[in-house]
Amino acid sequence: MIWEFGFSCLGGSTSSRSTSRRNLSHEQNDENDHKTTTLEHNKAWLLAESGGCGPELNNADPQSVHSSFRFSFYSQVELESLNLSSSTAATVLMVNLDNGVTESRAKELKLRRVESLEKTISPVAHSLIRFTFAEIVSATRNFSKGRVLGRGALSCVFRGRVGFLRTAVAIKQLDKEDKESAKAFCRELMIASSLHSPNVVPLVGFCIDSEEGLFLVYKYVSGGSLERHLHGRKKGGKGSSTLPWSVRYKVAIGIAEAIAYLHNGTERCVVHRDIKPSNILLSSKKTPKLCDFGLATWTSAPSVPFLCKTVKGTFGYLAPEYFQHGKVSDKTDVYAFGVVLLELITGRKPIETKRSPGEENLVLWAKPYLQKGKGAIEELLDPQLKCNLRYSNQIGRMIEAAAVCVTTEESRRPGIREIIAILKGEEEPVFSKRRKSSFLGNGCVIDCYSQLQQSNSEMKSHLALAMLGVSEFEDDDYLYVC
Repeated sequence: MIWEFGFSCLGGSTSSRSTSRRNLSHEQNDENDHKTTTLEHNKAWLLAESGGCGPELNNADPQSVHSSFRFSFYSQVELESLNLSSSTAATVLMVNLDNGVTESRAKELKLRRVESLEKTISPVAHSLIRFTFAEIVSATRNFSKGRVLGRGALSCVFRGRVGFLRTAVAIKQLDKEDKESAKAFCRELMIASSLHSPNVVPLVGFCIDSEEGLFLVYKYVSGGSLERHLHGRKKGGKGSSTLPWSVRYKVAIGIAEAIAYLHNGTERCVVHRDIKPSNILLSSKKTPKLCDFGLATWTSAPSVPFLCKTVKGTFGYLAPEYFQHGKVSDKTDVYAFGVVLLELITGRKPIETKRSPGEENLVLWAKPYLQKGKGAIEELLDPQLKCNLRYSNQIGRMIEAAAVCVTTEESRRPGIREIIAILKGEEEPVFSKRRKSSFLGNGCVIDCYSQLQQSNSEMKSHLALAMLGVSEFEDDDYLYVC
């Protein structure tokens, strides 16, 4: 709120107070002849009255005077109609309640912001469909609750249909009251519009309305999120249907390739910063697609970190160097992907408060088993899956990949291309040297680059922070899906 201070001390004789009031009234009338009565009522005056008379007030102890003040709000019209008694001394403080911005001025500022926004996105706007707000309202049936796909901290996603062919889309509505919405909108639109991969949900279009806010329109993916398939509940609350291993392995490969595309397949390296099952969608053919680029950012090149002031993301998936120091690089995504691999292997969530002490954090619990490599299949594999010998090699490779992804030291964490090589069982020269130094025996993974005690301490710290923000209703804590 913008405060405008106008002090008029009304003390002493009745005539001086009357003169002050008349002068104040005349000045206001001269200044505001062109303003409407409505705007005059928007100006409020804070009247601070003391109980003593003028001389007493002047000789009184300041502390006692302040302690006897009482404060009241009046509009300017009400103030002018007041008759202050001769025994009352008062100080009048003007407070402008309309933030100093008239309605026309507010509209002008909004239009300027929209013009600035339009200029920023102009290089890519032509490649997208521009929807009107009326089309957004029609597509979502006036933002019907039944159309909500999910909610984020500062956004909501609706399912809808647009165009003559009634194409299914997911419409992301940004919080128009948030000051950072315009910046987040520009960044997400610029990044998402530049991505063209079969494993990335494509951006279809957008809507900019100076009154109603900002909207991003993505292609709708009908198969639901990986989070729902892994951790969702059936009707009746008896748990989710088991996701077959063949689909889990397909998801691991597909998302790894999506991340590789972000890091190495575009003109500028893109770090997603929010890799997790609720941001991985499955098509009707169970093809995985990465979505939600609300936290995505560009880096100058892969493996070139930078520091960010604010750590954003989801507890359980944040790399140690990120949540402790704000250090961001492509390795941030690699760590989060490693947690997703552990979820695919075990069927467990990254943080579960209802687990026994020491088992709440998936990474912390799994690390001792990960050192056994393929020998830990029995301890790590989701109990809902039957250990099929046909898939034992794939499971072993996924355990190996997860182990190196969640390596504590960022500098020792491999890039996503090396992770893909592990998952596919390929031997590449760039990877073989690291493999000899990091893996010993038949699939026995040894994190020889970090001390286990230090790792446990850091993960416990991470867990403690995560616990502060975890609700009892953990199934509802995940962010939306596109």
